[in-house]
Amino acid sequence: MKTLIKLLIFSTLGVCLFNQNILASEKIKIGLIIPLSGENSFIGERIIKATRMAINKINDDRIEIIPRDTKSNPIDALKVSKELYKNNVRIIIGPVFNESTKYLDDLKEVTFISFTNKLIDNPKNVISAGVNAVSQLQTIKKFNEKNSLSESFFLIPRSQFKKEIEEAIYKTKIKHKEVFYYDREPTKLTKQIEDLTKYQIRKDNLKYEIKRIESLSFKDKEKKIQNLKKKDTLGKINFDSVIIADFDENLKSIATSLLYTDVSPKRIKYITLNQWFDESLLKENSLHPIYFPSVNKSNYELFMNDFKYAYGLDGDQLSFLSYDLIGLVYFLIYENNFKISKKIFYKKNKFKGKIGIFEINKNTITHQLNFYSIEDNKFKKIF
Repeated sequence: MKTLIKLLIFSTLGVCLFNQNILASEKIKIGLIIPLSGENSFIGERIIKATRMAINKINDDRIEIIPRDTKSNPIDALKVSKELYKNNVRIIIGPVFNESTKYLDDLKEVTFISFTNKLIDNPKNVISAGVNAVSQLQTIKKFNEKNSLSESFFLIPRSQFKKEIEEAIYKTKIKHKEVFYYDREPTKLTKQIEDLTKYQIRKDNLKYEIKRIESLSFKDKEKKIQNLKKKDTLGKINFDSVIIADFDENLKSIATSLLYTDVSPKRIKYITLNQWFDESLLKENSLHPIYFPSVNKSNYELFMNDFKYAYGLDGDQLSFLSYDLIGLVYFLIYENNFKISKKIFYKKNKFKGKIGIFEINKNTITHQLNFYSIEDNKFKKIF
């Protein structure tokens, strides 16, 4: 009887091991929904190429990437996702645009790893993998604490991105003095920055001080007056830094308006969001130094060089991110013994990619970023 039981146990174990070997040899299917036609097809083309680079690096035949065309719209994003679901795909990387996620909660059994950096109002089965506002403010908070900056003014444009910044301020509990909302329209912007910085008051302070000195009689009076006349304003600024939540020409407009109101980067810290090493900022010497969080610059440049060498094309931010997302999904599946499960995105974990460190927790991805300054016509890494 004991011998029979042992034989049954060994037979059962043999079947289990045989089934495990079959499972191990089965393809792990990962969907990839991106624009492959239409005006945004160039985005999808680069993502496909970066994905191929990542798959070649991983070098595991079990991983199968199945790309589908979203045509940059939410209806097609849902349609191709349903096709992938019928093909037993339960993890899909994409879509690229936040707008394309809005119907994806129809597929509750599928987890989507979206390229977007927006965290608010996403379907519950969509995880944002872009460099979001929370990740950026966490890094700025670290810089501020290192430099004892606690009197920051947040400058936020009246735009759709406003809610993301507000939520990030709340979640990170970053110390600041005030939040100021501005219009990007130049005629309104200048006046708003003047009011923010109390420019006219400080300008009047200077005028009154010159008059006061002129009415007195003392040694070196003229020298004192001449020194005052070299100034634009007189009076303290009631903040130690500005955190400008803007990009490109809008960022330059804000910084230039601050300069105009005699609030230069020599008096306070100019801090902004991830600028992806925008080289046009190197030419804005009067605005230096500017500080910002970002991805790992060395890895970013290395990837761009490798991409150019492999395909004769310039890579971009999305192709850089897509390379890491293939590695991230593979890593999480590997950690879960090659079993596809929603739990792999829920439990706490970390993955070191080229961007930096991805932190996964409760279906949320944040990034541990680096911090840089722009000064002396260079990007300088601070941490």
